Amino acid sequence: MTMEQTNKAEIFGHTASGEPVYRVVLRGGGLTAKVITWGAVIQDLRLDGHEPPLVLGFEDFDSYPTYSSYFGATPGRCANRIDGGRFTLDGKAYQLECNEKGVTHLHGGSDNIAKRNWSIVDHAPDRVVLRITDPDGRAGYPGNCTVTATYQLHGEGVLSVVYESVTDQAAPVNICQHSYFNLDGRDDALGHDIMIAADHYLPTNERQIPTGELRPVGGTPFDFREMAPMKRFSDGEQALYDHNFCLAPERTEKRSVALARSVNSGVSLEVRTTEPGVQFYAAFKLNVPVPGLEGRHYGPFAGFCLETQVWPDAINHPNFPNAVLRPGHVLRQETDYVFSRG
Repeated sequence: MTMEQTNKAEIFGHTASGEPVYRVVLRGGGLTAKVITWGAVIQDLRLDGHEPPLVLGFEDFDSYPTYSSYFGATPGRCANRIDGGRFTLDGKAYQLECNEKGVTHLHGGSDNIAKRNWSIVDHAPDRVVLRITDPDGRAGYPGNCTVTATYQLHGEGVLSVVYESVTDQAAPVNICQHSYFNLDGRDDALGHDIMIAADHYLPTNERQIPTGELRPVGGTPFDFREMAPMKRFSDGEQALYDHNFCLAPERTEKRSVALARSVNSGVSLEVRTTEPGVQFYAAFKLNVPVPGLEGRHYGPFAGFCLETQVWPDAINHPNFPNAVLRPGHVLRQETDYVFSRG
């Protein structure tokens, strides 16, 4: 980081090794965002005229390494799950770290890019560019993979997220933004309606790995093709959402894929993305023992994630979208989160 960039950032905390974690404040398009270098985390996000924070996060840095469930973070180099941490690429078998219950590879491993410090390479009042290199062999991945994250606020309520990745060896690469949204500031987000433009979703096994089936959403609690409440029951209990919705067979031009709205505040979130899938997670597993932003308690359903990405375990399913990045290519993943009131 240059001296000029350091002067524009404040020290938010320090890692266990003593490395400073910087925070920058962005303003534009009626939004204010606070971004920290650890994990390229969106620490706070506000909409003009709407008092509560739009995302889950912490006021202090020390809570992040211990208690954050990827709040606002950028996991990778391969977000989501890989079955058994195993895959074969170009005839060679690889074994990644199994950091989830010892049986699944999740979000790139225990020391993935969401849990390390990024560098600020550019910063303007409405934009920040961060970069990190995931080294060859970390968690079992081949090659050095460099990821650049650009966050920008513009237009009317637009948070633009652009990830660009390059590698010097072929490897699975899938980067996503893992913010938990809450559009009304209430203790749970079940008072939201949601629409997801997907005809199919991926059912999963007991390890939350896709079975390989593309199941039609019609006639199931996963049918969000029209606006419907998140508070939806299956067999008499609240449906538990942590599934990939299949938006397209491959990456495509950026288009509108999802819409969420709080019936309490009237605040809406539209998601536009290039990505072929979106993981809708309703945060039913949350139970954070320390205070969040403004002292809030984050229990089950306190927020929801709309993680735009390649489908989980795609490296092991030939009929899923391509998850392999090769040398000489740039993987560009774009998502706009668009907020509005009333």
